[in-house]
Amino acid sequence: MKLAILGAGGIARLMAYTTSRMESVECYAVAARDYGRAEAFAKEFRFEKAYGSYLEMVEDPEVELVYIATPHSHHFEHAKLCLEHGKHVLCEKAFTSNAGEAEKIFALAKEKKLLITEAIWTRYMPMRQILNDVLESGIIGKPAVLTANLGYINYNKPRLAQPELAGGALLDMGIYPLNFAIMAFGDKIKNITSSAVITEKGVDGQNSITLTYEDGRIAVLYSSCYGLSDRRGVISGDKGFIEVQNINNSEAIRVYNLDRELIQEIPAPEQISGYEYEVEACIEAIQNGDLECPQMPHAETIRMLKLMDGLRAEWGVVYPWEK
Repeated sequence: MKLAILGAGGIARLMAYTTSRMESVECYAVAARDYGRAEAFAKEFRFEKAYGSYLEMVEDPEVELVYIATPHSHHFEHAKLCLEHGKHVLCEKAFTSNAGEAEKIFALAKEKKLLITEAIWTRYMPMRQILNDVLESGIIGKPAVLTANLGYINYNKPRLAQPELAGGALLDMGIYPLNFAIMAFGDKIKNITSSAVITEKGVDGQNSITLTYEDGRIAVLYSSCYGLSDRRGVISGDKGFIEVQNINNSEAIRVYNLDRELIQEIPAPEQISGYEYEVEACIEAIQNGDLECPQMPHAETIRMLKLMDGLRAEWGVVYPWEK
């Protein structure tokens, strides 16, 4: 399948590195806001074409699937552009800046009969199913508590710092602990409490979120732009606990008994980068004539965005176009 990448930043480079090593993908085109940058990117990763305009790229009839790698603030505009020109879309997380935008995009994709899905890579990775299998095996008994975190020292990066780019820790990093909790514990949430540190520019620099489930389970989550975290996810039960090393791209799952002794360890399968799974999912769905990927259905994307919309409303974080 002929892949085009819209945007030529750091995350686009990782996707290009990945897809250049995939037999099922032809690295066809890349577009940036200036041609020189796109041309250098295309030469480095051996893409056939470079464009200095996003519109020019989506007007190319050879393009089949577009990966959107621009800031959150631009996902709605760029997804709409791709769909209006008949392209299937894999859009980087957060899918849009709010649930309302996502609903409009999904409606357009349905009207155009095109696939579109959110590129939240942890939803597509094999370790997701492996973790579910370990939980369902009963090895830690009845799960009661989950903790997860993600933190990097990146508060000075424009995409994190600027409200005009839908910045803040939540949409960029907090989305991973939230997805980890929903994947492991589901969505039957009774109550949500949270707190956030708001920057001078009006976005969340770091946050803490507690989900209390209808059956009494609790998930305690945090994300931060100010401190490097261990990225661990821990699920505790009445017979032991599971430790996931790096919830952002699981390296291993370790299981401990009530004496805190390691009783099982499952390493992650070998991979190119982890991005290949979401691309393969898109290709399979397109070949099957599906308009969404089962790993991340449209309803789940909207559910996660509504959850984050509620948190931002509580914190008073409003992006300029939402006012």
